[in-house]
Amino acid sequence: MNPLCSRCNLVVYPTEKVNCLDKIWHKGCFSCEVCKMTLNMKNYKGFEKRPYCNAHYPKTNFTCVADTPENRRLKEQSKMQSQVLYREDFEKNKGKGFSVVADTPEMQRIKKTQVQMSNIKYHEDFEKRKMGGQGPHPQPSSPNPGAYQPPAASQNYNYEPGPEPVRQAAAGPPPSSGKRYRAVYDYSAADEDEVSFMDGDVIVDVQQIDEGWMYGRVERTGLAGMLPANYVEAI
Repeated sequence: MNPLCSRCNLVVYPTEKVNCLDKIWHKGCFSCEVCKMTLNMKNYKGFEKRPYCNAHYPKTNFTCVADTPENRRLKEQSKMQSQVLYREDFEKNKGKGFSVVADTPEMQRIKKTQVQMSNIKYHEDFEKRKMGGQGPHPQPSSPNPGAYQPPAASQNYNYEPGPEPVRQAAAGPPPSSGKRYRAVYDYSAADEDEVSFMDGDVIVDVQQIDEGWMYGRVERTGLAGMLPANYVEAI
């Protein structure tokens, strides 16, 4: 049996059937409740299972609640109940884990007292250690305990330093061999593997490294290293 249309209560045949908003409609009867404009499945808006167009769709307006004394009383009551529930939960969970402690004046007073007690304890321990470390210093043993011991400072008045040990002269450089060159300019070493020399120094044991550098030993100082080839001339 064919169903009835929700608008005109007439039989709806399958060719003109529109199933929407949990109801059956004729295509012509599926229209806006206000302006009767024919709607389809793409442009309708449902409200309380009735079709509307976009222009006449009922707007939902929010209601403003006045701030009356009764509403303020209810607000305060709800706030007090919330605090009571918080305290109950705090008492239940006490000791089960860490909890955040409010920084109230009472807690500040307790904290300050603990700091003062800690400082007092620290100073007491410091004074005890200080008094315990002031014992008499042991005196050095001597064959005659009754003999007068001059102060340590007076013993240094007549101190005469002994003669310094004579240092042995450094051994001279080994006899040179190989090519000999004479420096024609002063040169200061610019790297660790280079050697410094002065104008007129004799460079011995010279080995040619490349066109710009040589390796040799300064006869005056006994130091060896790299030297620029254009700073010396062959003897």
